[in-house]
Amino acid sequence: MKFATKSVFVLSTLMAATAAMAQAAAPAAPEPESTLSYNIGAVSDYRVRGIAQTTFKPAVQGGLDYAHKSGAYAGAWASNVSWVKEVNGATKGSYELDLYAGFKGEATAGLNYDLGVITYQYPGNNSGVANAKYPTAVAAGAYANASTTEIYGALTYGVTTLKYNRSVTNFLGNVNSKGSQYFDLSAGFDMGNGYMLTPHLGRQLVKNTVGANYTDYALTVAKDLGNGLSVTAAALSTNAKKGGFYTDLNGKFIANSALVVGVKYSF
Repeated sequence: MKFATKSVFVLSTLMAATAAMAQAAAPAAPEPESTLSYNIGAVSDYRVRGIAQTTFKPAVQGGLDYAHKSGAYAGAWASNVSWVKEVNGATKGSYELDLYAGFKGEATAGLNYDLGVITYQYPGNNSGVANAKYPTAVAAGAYANASTTEIYGALTYGVTTLKYNRSVTNFLGNVNSKGSQYFDLSAGFDMGNGYMLTPHLGRQLVKNTVGANYTDYALTVAKDLGNGLSVTAAALSTNAKKGGFYTDLNGKFIANSALVVGVKYSF
């Protein structure tokens, strides 16, 4: 009986060791050729480069992203907006559809790059077309179609990213503004326990448009809640002048300081 017990113990040990060795030797799952992910969320105030896009009201947003293991990627993203009407004096143009594609890679050890193109479409917008509601605001030649396309390039080293965007069309309906530029310096600090801290400094230059150049800055805290759910809080501001270019047709200054909160679910 003692011999049998000992044999069973030895056999069990050998089987466990063999199983462990087999598991260790098992090949890792191959990297998928590509991935497709989705996201949906909401923010208390949709801001782009510090400028309010929904006149301080909430926005519902969502998108999808395709990524290939080669580094190529493409995606689409959408949100409701109000600025096309309230700044450019259009009567149509209530949502934004972004389409983008690019390529990411490693330039050298520790230095990554990202090159791509993005178009901000405002389907159906009639920015620049005279209408009875805003006859003065959209006088002949005051604005062009709001939809905009930019090319961009970014370099990331460690936690720091420097990105440059340049419009290859008129910029957001401003006439003769092709070649407008945006410089973006940001960093991402992992604070542990799912928290990420992101400081940002940006500079917008709008070509041939008086009073449109400004600097924006922001500090964002994000919390990963797990299972694809995350929340953010961002304190942001600009140095744009009140009463100038960034005051809409209702007299609201859309480049003011703000605290914006958001929630997003990715799957």
